[in-house]
Amino acid sequence: MSEPTQASAVRPWLGAYPNGVPADIDVAQYPSLVHLLEESFQKNAGRPAYSFMGKELSFAQTDSLSQAFAAYLQGLGLVKGDRVAIMMPNVPQYPVAVAGILRAGFVVVNVNPLYTPRELEHQLKDSGAKAIVIIENFAATLEQCLASTPVKHVVLTAMGDLLGLLKGAVVNYVVRNVKKMVPTFDLPTAVRFNDAIAKGTRGSLKRPDIKPDDVAVLQYTGGTTGVSKGAVLLHRNVIANVLQSEAWNEPVMKQVPAGEQPTSVCALPLYHIFAFTVNMMLGMRTGGKVILIPNPRDLPAVLKELSKHTFHSFPAVNTLFNGLANHPDFNTVNWKNLKVSVGGGMAVQGAVAKLWLEKTGCPICEGYGLSETSPSASCNPTTSTEYSGTIGVPLPNTWMKCLDDEGVEVPQGQPGEIAIKGPQVMAGYWQRPDETAKVMTADGFFKSGDVGIMDPRGYFKIVDRKKDMVLVSGFNVYPNEIEDVVAQLPGVMECAVVGVPDDKSGEAVKLVIVKKDPALTEAQVRDFCKSNLTGYKQPKVIEFRTEMPKTPVGKILRRELRDKK
Repeated sequence: MSEPTQASAVRPWLGAYPNGVPADIDVAQYPSLVHLLEESFQKNAGRPAYSFMGKELSFAQTDSLSQAFAAYLQGLGLVKGDRVAIMMPNVPQYPVAVAGILRAGFVVVNVNPLYTPRELEHQLKDSGAKAIVIIENFAATLEQCLASTPVKHVVLTAMGDLLGLLKGAVVNYVVRNVKKMVPTFDLPTAVRFNDAIAKGTRGSLKRPDIKPDDVAVLQYTGGTTGVSKGAVLLHRNVIANVLQSEAWNEPVMKQVPAGEQPTSVCALPLYHIFAFTVNMMLGMRTGGKVILIPNPRDLPAVLKELSKHTFHSFPAVNTLFNGLANHPDFNTVNWKNLKVSVGGGMAVQGAVAKLWLEKTGCPICEGYGLSETSPSASCNPTTSTEYSGTIGVPLPNTWMKCLDDEGVEVPQGQPGEIAIKGPQVMAGYWQRPDETAKVMTADGFFKSGDVGIMDPRGYFKIVDRKKDMVLVSGFNVYPNEIEDVVAQLPGVMECAVVGVPDDKSGEAVKLVIVKKDPALTEAQVRDFCKSNLTGYKQPKVIEFRTEMPKTPVGKILRRELRDKK
């Protein structure tokens, strides 16, 4: 280690670290995520790992179920490094499937369950997934594209599959027949999740030799070209980020009373890297209990569930904090034990942070990261007592700087593209060396596409976005993708997409169209978007114009579209 004085000159942010958070931690403690999971299964066998709809799943149960699932997957003839997709909301089968896939030596491909057939097909083809674990609610989507994907094996689960015979049967009946949440589908070769587990229990798991540099997860992120790309996260990337997050939370988590199990609320979807790492994997590492919330948009149900628990950590996005804090049932929940509220995915608004602190007594610590950084790169100290309006300081073992267009570091206080270096940075984009080369610098920094400023204390603030991306409630929406889809609609001459400010979601999608067919209506456009784009990508505002503002070269001036209401 270098002398502290030298280190802090190079890393000015170390001065902001709370007592007890080291500048660097040993991120190489485990050879793989499997070692981390298995240590936790043994150490915490008797403790609950997940709570879902009033039922708890212990670490020991998660261990035996995932081991059986791993043996089942191996029995299908898949080989080390094969990709297995997961398409589910937050149900206990998700962490079981993740642990099973990793223990079998395969790669997890997280899929947004709300994808349309077009989006799903792209991701399954691109990843080369051989198998998929999917909840029956979305099986109809898979049916529409399965034939054009490399997927050979479908494991089908239902909402109540791990809730025990009686409760499980009741939940599945209600989901299917009362709430009508399962559209009709036909997947004749699909195997039911519980049957796969039973089969795996009779088989045996051959333990693969998994190394730190083996791929653990393909985390898909929007691509500037309109197609999403898989960020390749190695075992060591995710492990590093779990340990970095643990060290960062330690100053406040050590206040949890000795006999109380650390508990986090998982209201963000597990396919989102923030929940994947900071809820599920960190919960595993700390022997904590994770409360699984299957639908965070149903605020009354979220609050009803939370009113039954004592919990300490709550990672969420601005939209959720805001929705909950303004809900009439907010006070039915005991918020007194909350030690850390981490805001990520999108900018936390000052007004929301102020209201949250007033109502819970726990400030929102805003953090920052991307799929490409597993995700956490920086965060405000968890000991903060007020909202800083910044994305905080780089985590242990992490370096950040601001670069100009030539890739040269700008002087402190000047805006530049935020670049990140650390053990949590991805190995590159899956089978896209061209795209990887665009975002990595020669000295190993990842260029984020966000423009920021660093202050003298080493705190970073985001001031702009380099890419034309729209951030809707923490999800990246790339204009090109929507434009490519809308351009296929007969009657559209030209179209462009921009982000416009939105009270609820931070930004919303605005679609501007020049008609080819004067008869084209807004309703037709909306229907077309609905069948081809998942919910958060759909335009909130549609505007028809006679022409587009363009540069002399003919590039559409998005900024002008943004500014004109």
